[in-house]
Amino acid sequence: MRNIKNNIGQTATDSEVVPFATFGLNSGGSGTLYLGDCLSGLESKISSRSVDLVVTSPPYNIGVKYGRYNDRIPRSEYLGWMEELGKRVSKALSPHGSFFLNIGAKPTDPWIPFEVALALRNTFVLQNTFHWIKSIYIENDSYGERSKINVGHFKPINSKRYVNDTHEYIFHFTHTGNVELDRLAVGAPYRDASNITRWKHSGGGLRCRGNNWYIPYKTIKYRINDRPHPASFPPQLTEMCAKIHGVERISLMMDPFLGIGSSALTAAYLNIPFAGFDIDENYLEASVQILRKAGVIVTYVSDI
Repeated sequence: MRNIKNNIGQTATDSEVVPFATFGLNSGGSGTLYLGDCLSGLESKISSRSVDLVVTSPPYNIGVKYGRYNDRIPRSEYLGWMEELGKRVSKALSPHGSFFLNIGAKPTDPWIPFEVALALRNTFVLQNTFHWIKSIYIENDSYGERSKINVGHFKPINSKRYVNDTHEYIFHFTHTGNVELDRLAVGAPYRDASNITRWKHSGGGLRCRGNNWYIPYKTIKYRINDRPHPASFPPQLTEMCAKIHGVERISLMMDPFLGIGSSALTAAYLNIPFAGFDIDENYLEASVQILRKAGVIVTYVSDI
């Protein structure tokens, strides 16, 4: 296949989006990893209104060094691409589906998440905004006991102007803003047990976790082997998105920017049929190896 440039400067393969690998599920369903541009894949591989859950993290356009993608293009082109992505995701998303979009920024360019959200405003309703907390320090004496918590990982910033950036956004888009969620599926236990009897909605001793999600990266020894992607997110993030939407209501989960397969790993763990796209064969290969390391049986399409 010949190489071509798509409308955002990615080096992609031919206009055809091709299956790269598949994995089976205990439920009898399957997942497919596609090699090719997600915009083309959404048109050619995904039926209208067939996807109940989209969880993804697109490039942020902040100069990250990807293998086969230029992450530094004119802002207007980037936002136009995000708007087009939103339209195609909207076409694929079921009436009561959820679209969770993870996006961050950098201290010198903090507007990107908000500009992307605004680019999708004419297509979706922003139903919830979650904050992915990567690292946190807490001093607590509110219960008569002095305690300190200092956990998580972050990239230190050496600056006299900016503080360390330890969080990203997860925008929850829906068609109508009226999608019911399974809030207690990712619920948190009450700190004070007396609250369990005070609140009628305190099912099983859990409360709604709220929109601050502390999800640290797993400690790794060798980044090139353990996390061979410059901007991956932890599988726990995609798992929480799936659970709060309601796993039993997901007939198909999708990730337009698969990367090294965190969302595919979640789909395999939760037995959810899955489709993921990426233009970089090296990242897809890493996805296969990560799935296999987790015990998932993956088959290359070329071997079928």
